[in-house]
Amino acid sequence: MSTNFEKHFQELVDGSTMEELRDILINKSGNTELANRFRALFNLKTLAEDFQAKPDVAKLAVYYIAECFNDESELLKHEVAYVLGQTKNMESCQILREVTLDQNQQCMVRHEAAEALGALGDINSLELLEKAAVEDPALEVRQTCELAASRIKWQHGTEKDAEHLQQSLYSSIDPAPPLALQQDYKIEELKSILNDQEKPMFERYRAMFRLRDVGTDEACFALASGFNDPSALFKHEIAYVFGQLGNPCIVPNLVEVLGRKEEAPMVRHEAAEALGAIATDDVLPILKGYLNDEVDVVRESAIVALDMYEYENSAQLEYAPS
Repeated sequence: MSTNFEKHFQELVDGSTMEELRDILINKSGNTELANRFRALFNLKTLAEDFQAKPDVAKLAVYYIAECFNDESELLKHEVAYVLGQTKNMESCQILREVTLDQNQQCMVRHEAAEALGALGDINSLELLEKAAVEDPALEVRQTCELAASRIKWQHGTEKDAEHLQQSLYSSIDPAPPLALQQDYKIEELKSILNDQEKPMFERYRAMFRLRDVGTDEACFALASGFNDPSALFKHEIAYVFGQLGNPCIVPNLVEVLGRKEEAPMVRHEAAEALGAIATDDVLPILKGYLNDEVDVVRESAIVALDMYEYENSAQLEYAPS
């Protein structure tokens, strides 16, 4: 989910207690709209992030968020895992380890839980991640565990101290840092690293985020070349990056990816949300066309993306929880 998505979904819930937010998130009433559940989630995230000033409140917020892992919605649970990884709150780690290894959870949820452990830089999860990178039955989870382990090693190593990284325009903790600025890469060089399947995924992701930080149309089209990669994990991250960039030049590429019925749901879902974040006029009928998609996570992503589209194109910023 893009930075703009997160800002949007944080704008809800004045006056709601933590328990009311939790009840909205887990749909206690049974009829809460999906978009409002997302809003409750991101409001709880702001509480979970405040662990230094209010540790007891932050800890409770983490556990209220985690209650949603019992839900049926793959989309919402994967967002819950993402949110926990972004809080910097290490109270989340044990929960995320359990979800990563839980074969009863959907692949997209387990992948996001593993990625969240990497975002948290949890050194105590390194052994688990390295083991799952070899043994997990799902390729997307194995690749994510490899990435997360590499990120943790980078974060706790000494090489990063010598790297000069571009100041990010985005609030997210990414699965990999951009390639360092010491080397003045050309777009074609970054594109070559991005698409080199012989290189470690961590290095390819670093090229991806360096291209994101360049942010020009040329860089976007270089990123879009990655949509031909065999890895669903890799392609879904490129779509996520486009949601952050919000560059309309890439709308046709995202529309094409969303329309690939044979594509992994995690890729199509991220393409839908990126279109919602870009929110140009031509996006609206496209997203409406997926409100009845046969794949649950794509259909739900279209709902959330349309909510974002309406936000981007409206002066009405306040929503009532229900």
